[in-house]
Parts: sequence; structure tokens; C-alpha cells
Amino acid sequence: MKSEDLEKYNSIRAGNIGFIEQKRGLIEVSGKEAVQFLNGLLTNDVAKLAENEQMWAAFPNAQGRLLAVVRGLHREAKFFFETEKTTHEKVFQNLFRFTFAGDFFVNDLSENYRYYEIPNAHFVSQNSDSIIFKSLVGTSHFVKGAVDEEFRKALRKAGAIEISPELYETLRIEQGIPLYGVDMDETTIVPELGIDGLISYNKGCYIGQEIIARIHFRGHIAKQLTGLVFEDENVSVNPKDEIKTADGKNAGKITSATFSPKLQKTIALGYVRYDYLAEGTELKIGDLTATVKNLPFIEN
Repeated sequence: MKSEDLEKYNSIRAGNIGFIEQKRGLIEVSGKEAVQFLNGLLTNDVAKLAENEQMWAAFPNAQGRLLAVVRGLHREAKFFFETEKTTHEKVFQNLFRFTFAGDFFVNDLSENYRYYEIPNAHFVSQNSDSIIFKSLVGTSHFVKGAVDEEFRKALRKAGAIEISPELYETLRIEQGIPLYGVDMDETTIVPELGIDGLISYNKGCYIGQEIIARIHFRGHIAKQLTGLVFEDENVSVNPKDEIKTADGKNAGKITSATFSPKLQKTIALGYVRYDYLAEGTELKIGDLTATVKNLPFIEN
């Protein structure tokens, strides 16, 4: 990590606010049949989403595999969905194709807003036009272009530090947040992510529901995304590196890795087979030893 990034990292870990501007998707869904259509596409139960509340949800395909993870917000009788840049168009098209089937409207708002991720603090914008998503690890703000400078002034007044993509990547992995195309993709079966509250097992049918429910009620996942902590110094770990047991059996693969200055250890995200998921299990990556760690690595 560069010295400038390390200084900012230490400042953030000491309690100061860090922020980064990113490209994300923002999609608005409305109409009298919005709940009906959304519940046929998403893993979570939109009907239970109260006004000004939000939830995690996934868009699966017919095989229960992941198309996208989104956050949904219910506000003023509309639903807003925040997507990653890489899944934005896919989610929009998946929703838009149903607009001809009933009272269901989809509007892509992405170009009207600028997006700021604040990964370590619950900073709240005072502008009513902002759309804010909250999580256990911070807040995400969609800010209209016309009030963008006002928002930046509020950040500066709060002493917020703008962080680099490289520093954000370290914070992301420390907090156990998967990235589409890196830690998850269309080969991922939705329950393998292990995200609490992502799936409702009590609502009606949706695309991919049969397979996802069968895994939950009749057995268990074959593997799950989890954390790995390396004890060795000067560790070189790369995505797709194979994870093995002490006796050489395949136990999974690495997806992301970074050095955590706070832990003073290299950490990684990876898919580990069910039999080896217990926290504290020792596994091998090449000649290196790693210990399974439940996510997140660091609680904010």
C-alpha cells in the first residue's frame, strides 16, 4: 500500500470518514403491480418492505445462479434499486421487459445522480433529493448533479477523506463485501454468498426459487464465500489460487486478497467447501497456511 493510502487508512480506522465516488446503477420501479412483478424476480419479499426501509436481494436465473445482488429501498410508493456498474444494464433489461405486461414502470435514473460510497460511517446527507442506502458498514449516497457540490462541501465540513480505488479495495475485502465479476458471477448459486437477509424462504415462487429452496430445506450448499487469514509474512496470493486441505484435497478457491494494515496480515475472500467452513479450520494455498475466518474480518 502506498504511504499516502496507508496514512488515510489509519485515519479512517481511527474513526474519520472516508469516501469514494464510483459508477453505480440506480433504477426506479413503480406501478400498482410493482410488488407482484418484483416478487417474481427477486429472492427477497418486496411486499414486506415498509416505507423508507431497505433490503438486500438477488436476481437469480432459472437455475438459481446469480445475475446480480442489489439493495432495494421503498420510498414514496416507489422502489429504488442500487446495482453495481457491471450488473446495472443486466438488471435494467431484466426489469424493463415486463413493462409491457401490466401496471409496471421502470426508469433508469443512473445518469441523473452521482454516487458516493462511504464505507466506514453512517454519514447522512441533509438534501431531500439524495437517495441513501444504509448498511452495517456505512452509507451509500446517490446525489443529484445539481446539488453535488453542496454534498461535497458537507463531506469536507465533516472532515471526510477522499480515498483511492486501491484503498477502497482493501476496505471492501476487510468488510467481506463481494464484488461482481471478482467474488461472484453467473456461476454462483445465490445461497453460496452467505449474505444474511438476502433470501426469503417464506414467500411465493420466483425465478430460480425451486433450486434455491431445495438447497435450503433438503441439504446444504456445497461451498460458501468466507474469509481466510494467512499467518505467513510476505504472502503472495492471487484470485483463482486453489485452496486445499492439509492432506491435499481440493477445498475451494481464492477470489480476492489484500494486506490488512490493521490486522497486519494478508487476508482473502474465497469459496470454501462445506466440510471446511468452520471458523479456525486450517487450509493450504500452495505452501502457505490460512485459517478460515467468518466475515467480516473487521467490524466497523
